[in-house]
Amino acid sequence: MELSLKKKLALICGSTQGIGFSIAKELALLGTDCVLVARNEDSLQKALAQLDVSQGQTHRHLIADFSNTENVKTVIAEFAKTNTVHILINNTGGPPSGKITEAKDTDFLSALNLHLINNHNITTLLLEGMKVSGYGRVINIVSTSVKVPLPNLGVSNTTRAAVAGWAKTMANEVAKFGITVNNVLPGATATLRLSSIIENKSQKTQTDPKEVEADMLHEIPMARFGQPEEIAAMAAFLATPAAGYITGQSICVDGGRTGSI
Repeated sequence: MELSLKKKLALICGSTQGIGFSIAKELALLGTDCVLVARNEDSLQKALAQLDVSQGQTHRHLIADFSNTENVKTVIAEFAKTNTVHILINNTGGPPSGKITEAKDTDFLSALNLHLINNHNITTLLLEGMKVSGYGRVINIVSTSVKVPLPNLGVSNTTRAAVAGWAKTMANEVAKFGITVNNVLPGATATLRLSSIIENKSQKTQTDPKEVEADMLHEIPMARFGQPEEIAAMAAFLATPAAGYITGQSICVDGGRTGSI
């Protein structure tokens, strides 16, 4: 099974912490040259210093603010002029929690820009290089809400579904060029995002955070939260030559929580 990614270049969005950073570490271990993308210079430098370089890898970073779609387009377009990216990890923090009946139109627009529009712009800017090289992997970090919508995540559920539809359509259009497009759907994973969701629900329901956490764990057959490294392992596999015939898929990594086949 061919898992080496030596001489491949990966661009990883939201890669200074949590799942994005874990994916960068896994890809580096497989020999990938990594380009980390985030908005904080100090965090990027700290993350870069922790990536494996034992196979002669060269790691770099780009500064971009994902709340500004034009800024992201400009940064990626400039980079694509002189670099061929083989692996793209689309990864951005999720929208705030809350009921869909309480959401404003601006909440949906912001979330769609953050996820769908940025994903589309970055992907299309890098597609030509992938086509020419004959190797492309677009991996979107989304959510299990693609399969089953989650309570109190109205805007997120809506946005994630839009990303999944976009990804399936894109996968079908670019498959003939040797490019795959897949979604990794993390379940409850031990990140700052999960802590925020627990705290938000605790405050709204006037419930102890430990009780909220216990209720969440009760829904997971494995009775534990996932680790960022476990999500990263799936993303890294999908980036390898071994996963070359897998495309247009949404794959749950959730300890069995999602109640659908």
